[in-house]
Amino acid sequence: MSAEPKESQSHDRLQAVVREAYAERAGRTWQVAETIYSPDELASLPPAAVTSALGLDHPVRAAHLQAGETVLDLGCGGGIDTLLAAWAVGPSGHAIGLDMTHEMIELAQANAKTQGVTNVRFLQGTMEAIPLPDHTVDVVISNGVFNLAADKDRVFAEVWRVLRPSGRLVVADMVLGGDLPAAVRDDPQLWSG
Repeated sequence: MSAEPKESQSHDRLQAVVREAYAERAGRTWQVAETIYSPDELASLPPAAVTSALGLDHPVRAAHLQAGETVLDLGCGGGIDTLLAAWAVGPSGHAIGLDMTHEMIELAQANAKTQGVTNVRFLQGTMEAIPLPDHTVDVVISNGVFNLAADKDRVFAEVWRVLRPSGRLVVADMVLGGDLPAAVRDDPQLWSG
């Protein structure tokens, strides 16, 4: 039996640290959503969806979602963008939230249940291995999560795999304009904030 390649072990370690950090964050409250979403949106959402939000912008607004579309929210957390997407696509559409942490999936499911949203489902999994068939999604959104993936090429390959040929990707995230020092780049604790 051969040892796992060092790069794969590094990705696995990073993913484990990020998963642990965000599992812990599922039980905490934040005041990020108030700076991103409209007062009307905030008032219509479950308080736990609002206080668990850690996004950077509003990918649902930027996506210009249409009735009947299927939307995948990568790294859905407590479900704020998934719920907004479900409302935007209406009863003939569908919103799917994907998160790698069990705790965030449970929180998102509870938030959807609180709102009585029925055109939504939540899946536990990673962006590097999206548990959906090929070409089944019209729009992929993500809010502050791509930066947490060690293998961004794999994430983009998975996004293109699940998107329909006319599909679109809307990402709100941070972009690094240069190289990080190795000590920063290789420290999994720094990847998860």
